[in-house]
Amino acid sequence: MHEYCIREAAEADIDGARAVMLDAVYRDFGTGYVPHWHADIIDPVPFYVTPPRHTLLVAVDERDGTVAATAALDARGPAHPPNPHWLAERFPSGETAQLRRVYVRPEHRRRGLARQLVDGLLEFARADGGYRSVYLHTYPHSPGALGLWKALGKAVCDEREDVPGGGSGVVHFEIPLT
Repeated sequence: MHEYCIREAAEADIDGARAVMLDAVYRDFGTGYVPHWHADIIDPVPFYVTPPRHTLLVAVDERDGTVAATAALDARGPAHPPNPHWLAERFPSGETAQLRRVYVRPEHRRRGLARQLVDGLLEFARADGGYRSVYLHTYPHSPGALGLWKALGKAVCDEREDVPGGGSGVVHFEIPLT
């Protein structure tokens, strides 16, 4: 049985967190590293560690000290484009806690790590006091993602059905802050 420590990422965790995130974009999404989309993965510190209203959480395997999972939160709402205009208006930057980079290495899945990390992000957002909503988007083919997000929140836009031509195929969710 694995034991994990869920915590804010320390300097010693950054390389491991980066590896988890890069593995996900290559393995799970098949996109590989795309600079426009993934600059925060290459250098997560200025995106998630340094800004006071942002955070990067990690799940560390206590057996060997490796990072098994990541989850991040920032105050940037969804941008238009590529997202629908009404979505960017509904979730404005500064007032929206956007959940990002919730990734679990395959050998550590089905142990509740993503849920624990998200609970930590929601606790962080509530403690901040300045967020009025929690937003995220996911790709339907991401392993385990739709089930988790449907259990935690409500889909507000499924681009496959709600955007002409299917948009980029993502599903947008709002998670209750309370």
